[in-house]
Amino acid sequence: MLDHPELVRGKSVLDFAAGSGLVAIAAMRAGAGSVTACDIDAFAAMATAMNAAHNRVRIAVRSDDVVGCDDGWQVVLAGDVFYDQDLALALLPWFDALTRRGAAVLVGDPGRSYCPTERLEAIARYEVSVTRALEDSDVKKTTVWRYA
Repeated sequence: MLDHPELVRGKSVLDFAAGSGLVAIAAMRAGAGSVTACDIDAFAAMATAMNAAHNRVRIAVRSDDVVGCDDGWQVVLAGDVFYDQDLALALLPWFDALTRRGAAVLVGDPGRSYCPTERLEAIARYEVSVTRALEDSDVKKTTVWRYA
């Protein structure tokens, strides 16, 4: 995303399934007008708040389930959310509705089985170094997609 700051510059952003808040922090550093980071895991929300403070950026943090909600975000960033079929099926109508009303939905995905690539347009590809203790290779290839 920092390769494409124009995607978030001056815009209201939701970092969905935010984890530790890395993407939310990157969005603020890329010039987002405001960022809300949301993860239903309370520990993730706490980590996001701590990481935002450490990085001296202001991020609103939520831990409720926002699937189906629309708070008017101009950009929705969703990282690695298509790992489960039930979750993927729940996200598609929400992403459809957000896109129809004009939000840009960007999805980061490392090649998960339930990623609907036929509905996505690749905008960036990355090779990320990972640890063999967690992955089956030293490098994980991942794509940033625009939901269409």
